[in-house]
Amino acid sequence: CPKCKSPYWSVPPKTEQPYEDFRAVVQRTLQGAGRALTWTEIRDRAGLRQKFPNNRWVHRMEQDIGLVREKTTNGNTLWTLREES
Repeated sequence: CPKCKSPYWSVPPKTEQPYEDFRAVVQRTLQGAGRALTWTEIRDRAGLRQKFPNNRWVHRMEQDIGLVREKTTNGNTLWTLREES
């Protein structure tokens, strides 16, 4: 761009992953783990790009897939899925 001198002026911005895809990846990762995981473990196992998850999506997943987050005494937050009864 002649005005801003950016070499990326013609490159479209990266599109964000849709919520439904994100939810499915998190759900599969937690089901396959067999134990509670931290966000970092989920991100690494699933190959997600987000350093931190979208807070609105996390709250939505609590309703949609039964996501449960629990803080441990050392300050970590463990993610797991609610057991079906």
